[in-house]
Amino acid sequence: MCDTLVALKSATNDNSVIFGKNSDRPSDEAQLITYSPAAKHSNKDEIKCTYISIPQVSETYAILLSQPWWMFGSESGCNQHGVVIGNEAVYTKEPLSSVGLLGMDLLRLGLERSKTAIEALKVITNLLETYGQGGGCAFNDNSWRYHNSYIIADPKEAYVLETADKWWIVEKVRSIRSISNNISIRGKGDFRREKIVEHAIKKGYCKDDDEFDFAKTFSDVYISDKTSPHSRGAISKKLLKENEGSITPKLMMDFLREHNAGLCMHGGFESTGSQISQLQNENSCSVHWFTGTRLPCLSFYKPYVFPIDNQIVLKPGPYPEINPKWYWNKYSNLIQNFNYYSHISEKQSFILKIRAFEDSMLEKVNNFINNTCTQNNKEFHNNIQDLNLASWKYCKECYN
Repeated sequence: MCDTLVALKSATNDNSVIFGKNSDRPSDEAQLITYSPAAKHSNKDEIKCTYISIPQVSETYAILLSQPWWMFGSESGCNQHGVVIGNEAVYTKEPLSSVGLLGMDLLRLGLERSKTAIEALKVITNLLETYGQGGGCAFNDNSWRYHNSYIIADPKEAYVLETADKWWIVEKVRSIRSISNNISIRGKGDFRREKIVEHAIKKGYCKDDDEFDFAKTFSDVYISDKTSPHSRGAISKKLLKENEGSITPKLMMDFLREHNAGLCMHGGFESTGSQISQLQNENSCSVHWFTGTRLPCLSFYKPYVFPIDNQIVLKPGPYPEINPKWYWNKYSNLIQNFNYYSHISEKQSFILKIRAFEDSMLEKVNNFINNTCTQNNKEFHNNIQDLNLASWKYCKECYN
């Protein structure tokens, strides 16, 4: 269960592209902020993904990820060129493979190998057709498998990519878009894998070319022409639409803290990590916000900017075991008694305190973007780096 949202320039208040993603995973699964620098590779190198190894490329770009601790891949992330990606689990009529690239592996590989959103789209679809997607999507559990959908964005444009095994279809985002855990591209999309319609007819998913509708044709459940207004997908779309033209990073944070439909999810499955990216045409001015802790309603976002340098990150996974000293684990111990449905004064006081701190970070970042970025990018970078360190220091003070 996850939700990914994007607002293009026409939908934001400052001509940036704003991306947001909540990652809903098993509530005890630590999700880490990890960083891998740009690197050159030999043409003989292979890269070990979660379940399979594939040939490495000659150059990979610097990436910042929100990464479940045990896998190679990532639930969301960004790279040094301002490409951002978030994925969703979807269920289709196509078979689920026990071995292949996880959808999260494809996400990381797309970020490592692309300078634009369209390049990332091509990387992912080429890898998908070559190696397929498959394998268990939970730690030591091969039974939970699914296919994937993605929002892929950069400072200029965004795409929705939806998959069914090795088949895929794409819709170009016009202004605002969100995806949840269901196939959502209607009709034939803007472009698609060659012969996907013929495949659907052959499998009996639809009768002919005119009847082909990707969402209805490939979904494993009935897709109504009228979406429930109470679903996560409908609520995220409504939030974007109602604020179209004035969306900010703060508003996107508010969207990802929505509880009536469960965008901010609680329970055995929870929102274990969250990312928001504000992508600027001048990419060095782009700012990426990560919680690095679970439950965005009980967490605050920390700012990051490329190059990462001295900002607080971990080396990329997979890790062999959970480390109780990770920020994610220590913060989880702090908030474990703050159930969303309780209204204890201690919890309310805690939320007011961390939200005031977050608001101050947002105001400072906005001032830096407006006043120092294009004039002195080095100064801008140093300012954001200082805020990153201050955010994590404040986080540590919360649980100490």
